[in-house]
Amino acid sequence: MLGKGKMRLPAKVKLVEVGPRDGLQNEPETVSTAVKIELIDRLAGSGLRSIEVGSFVSPKWVPQMADTADVMAGLAVRDGVRYGVLVPNMQGLKAARSAGAKEIAVFAAASETFSRNNVNCSIAESLGRFRPVCEAAQAEGIAVRGYVSCVLGCPYEGEIEPQAAAWVAKELMEMGCDEISLGDTIGRGTPARAQGLIDQVSKTVPVEKLAAHFHDTYGQALANILAVLEKGVAVIDSAVAGLGGCPYAKGATGNVASEDVLYMLNGLDIETGVDLESLAAAGQFVCSQLGRPTASKVARALSAKANR
Repeated sequence: MLGKGKMRLPAKVKLVEVGPRDGLQNEPETVSTAVKIELIDRLAGSGLRSIEVGSFVSPKWVPQMADTADVMAGLAVRDGVRYGVLVPNMQGLKAARSAGAKEIAVFAAASETFSRNNVNCSIAESLGRFRPVCEAAQAEGIAVRGYVSCVLGCPYEGEIEPQAAAWVAKELMEMGCDEISLGDTIGRGTPARAQGLIDQVSKTVPVEKLAAHFHDTYGQALANILAVLEKGVAVIDSAVAGLGGCPYAKGATGNVASEDVLYMLNGLDIETGVDLESLAAAGQFVCSQLGRPTASKVARALSAKANR
C-alpha cells in the first residue's frame, strides 16, 4: 500500500469492465453481434485485461445475451485478457464450457426478496445451485467470480444490513469463488456505509478477494469507490460510457462509467494499465451505435476539448 496524503490507497487497481454484459443486457433493443465484438476488441485494445462479455442465461429472460456464444467465437485471442461470462446453473456452465470460456461468474443477492424476483428462488436455494457449478468449473480449471447484489440497499426491502452481504460473500468464497464482487445494485450507498460494508465483509473474506460494483443512481459511485479503496479494495467493476442498470430494480441508473473511474485513478497516481483516450473512444463508439450520448462526464469533456 502507498500513502497518499492522509489516505492509504492501493498502488495498483484492476478494472473489471462489465459494459458488454451488465450494460448491454439492459438495452431495450438487441445490439448486433458484430457491434459487441468490436466494442470488446476496442476495450481490450485500451489495456483492459478483465472484460465480462456476456451471459449464458435463458434468452427468454435476457434476449440481449442470446448471442454470447457467437460473440465469444468472434473475439480475438489476446495475451493476458480474460473474457468472463455469467452462468446461472449447470446448463449455463455447459454452454460456457462449449464456447471456450475460461472464467465464469455466478450471481447471488443479499436480499431475499430481490433473489426471489431476480432468480425465482431464495438466497439459500440460489447458493445450492451454484455449488455444483463451482465444483465442476474448478475441476476443469475455469476461474469463478461471485457477485453479491443489493449489498447496500434493495428496491423491495430498503436498507440491507452488512451482515447479510457478508454471509453470502463468505458462502461464495467457501464454495470456491476466486473473487467476490459486492454490488450496490440500486446505487443508494454512501461512503461511510460502503466502508462499513467492507469492514464487515472482510472479517470473513480477505479484502484481497473483494471487488466493488457501484451504480451511480444517487451520484455517489466515485465517492464510494474512493472510500473502499481506502479500505484496501483493489478491484473495481465499471461499465464503459456508464452503460447498464438493473431490469429488476426500477429506477436504478447505469453502472459507474469506466472513463470516470479511470480519470479519478489516474489523478491518484494509481496504476491500471488502461489508456483513457482509447477507453473513451470505445465508449463513444458504442454510444454512437445505441444512438445516444455517453453518460461519462470525462468522455464528454474529452470530446468537447478535441472539437474546440
